[in-house]
Amino acid sequence: MNLYYIYILANVYRTTFYIGVTNDLNKRVSEHNDKIGSVFTTKYNVTDFNIL
Repeated sequence: MNLYYIYILANVYRTTFYIGVTNDLNKRVSEHNDKIGSVFTTKYNVTDFNIL
């Protein structure tokens, strides 16, 4: 059975949110921070990530 994660990213002002699903959370968050793999998060600078 594969494990998947649902994650939420926000911009620094908490006015724009992005919800994603991945099976490699560390890699995917790094991709968002490096501004690769998602046009939306790059356009709106949605890179703030908190683990709850």
